[in-house]
Amino acid sequence: MAYEAKDYYKILGIEGFSDTLLNNHFTLYKGYVANTNKLLDTLAVMLKEGKTATPEYAELKRRFGWEFNGMRLHEFYFENLGGKVALNKEGKLDKLLADNFGSYDSWLQDFKGTATMRGIGWTILYQDVIGSRLFNQWINEHDVGHPAGCNPVLILDVFEHAFLTDYGLKRADYIESFLKNINWTAVEARVR
Repeated sequence: MAYEAKDYYKILGIEGFSDTLLNNHFTLYKGYVANTNKLLDTLAVMLKEGKTATPEYAELKRRFGWEFNGMRLHEFYFENLGGKVALNKEGKLDKLLADNFGSYDSWLQDFKGTATMRGIGWTILYQDVIGSRLFNQWINEHDVGHPAGCNPVLILDVFEHAFLTDYGLKRADYIESFLKNINWTAVEARVR
């Protein structure tokens, strides 16, 4: 069964994100979906043909993590955009942020500090499912550096394609727009 690109056009028109930027971003995401499907099909044929010991099979297996995580992280990112409601101060997430960072403001300072580090990648608020601890993590590449056993709760794309069209090199301004548009209901639903 093939993956299908989800429709995120409902978030067009959000403050701080031009439709051009979002449409370009949606196109990039659709490429990840298409490449994930192509890899799954090719790997299935190679398995059926007994070609699992070939260098080509190994490289496609490695590439799968890049394409799949590129698809899934973009889905999480788009789903946590478009919110108009503040974080529920009585909710589980706010309590976990206070327990793990001391306060929402301390978490926010750490999140922004992580997001403004030099380089391209992702800033992700993770929940350690076993320990229920929250922490912000920098991820350089889609397929490298994700902590084992952790659930992504809030995802911020800090590759240039996510902001360059609207903000040029002003990443901090993009991050502020992102923070104003968080769909906290979707984010809180990811907390276990």
